[in-house]
Amino acid sequence: MSTPSLSALPIRRLTPRDVTACTELSQDRGWPPEDHKWGLLLAAGTGYGIDAPDGRGLLSATVVTAYGRQDDPDLLAIGMVLVAQRYERQGVGRRMMRHVLAEAGTTPLALYATPYGRPLYEELGFKTVGSAEMVIGTFTAEPTEAEPTGTGASASASVVTRPATAEDLTAILRLDGEVFGLDRTHMITRLPAFADQLQVAVENGEIIGYAAAWPNTHHEVVGPLVARDTETAKALVTSLAARAVRPLRTDIDVRHEELLTWLKEHGLAPVAFNTVMVHSVPDLPGDWNRRFAPMTLAAS
Repeated sequence: MSTPSLSALPIRRLTPRDVTACTELSQDRGWPPEDHKWGLLLAAGTGYGIDAPDGRGLLSATVVTAYGRQDDPDLLAIGMVLVAQRYERQGVGRRMMRHVLAEAGTTPLALYATPYGRPLYEELGFKTVGSAEMVIGTFTAEPTEAEPTGTGASASASVVTRPATAEDLTAILRLDGEVFGLDRTHMITRLPAFADQLQVAVENGEIIGYAAAWPNTHHEVVGPLVARDTETAKALVTSLAARAVRPLRTDIDVRHEELLTWLKEHGLAPVAFNTVMVHSVPDLPGDWNRRFAPMTLAAS
């Protein structure tokens, strides 16, 4: 029996039952399995996959998360665009992305691109609007080297943080909507179960920031990180780090230079840059000044 061409293989919808196949595909590409994250993405978003003709799991996969109006989304975030190594450079990734574009129609799209994937996205009409720097390490309460006066942990000591409660969810959703610019209720309401920690920053009874830390294979990922200002962001990271059992990882918008410098002075090291790209829209919505880190690069 002849093997069908890759272009003839059907693209199907993935379900939470495909988590194991997705994690195996991640490992095939040298990524961590990230079953916890895949579970969230496939539950809250729409997954697309191509079954490998040799019967060895998925040939390709990606996930699209919709934000805004339920019946007519205002933005689609694309993530986890993967092709099995044995099928790479055969147009599979391009075909998958063209399928997503066709499904999206006129709805704007956004993604974080690795240097490897960026040329394809540019070819498909995506435009660069920003960048995020990934930093990883064990957070230290004291700076690892001399730092300028006012940038250390004491600078954020006046910001009050505490664990979030169920009663805080409405205020968190309201703040997130202001900062992100679109409704993310279906993602944010999953945070208490998804994350190991969910902290809020409070001033005069008002929530002025919130942040989560959730478990990845080797790290606690800090995200989302939403805060009124840099000092509030520092206080939230400090509170999460104090309870973390593994090294931290976060992806910070490079425009937040002060926070990035502070994180590096407190033990986190730069690892990589990812490019923020959009399609059919001039820029991401919302207020970047208060948006320090995404929940995950795969869902913006």
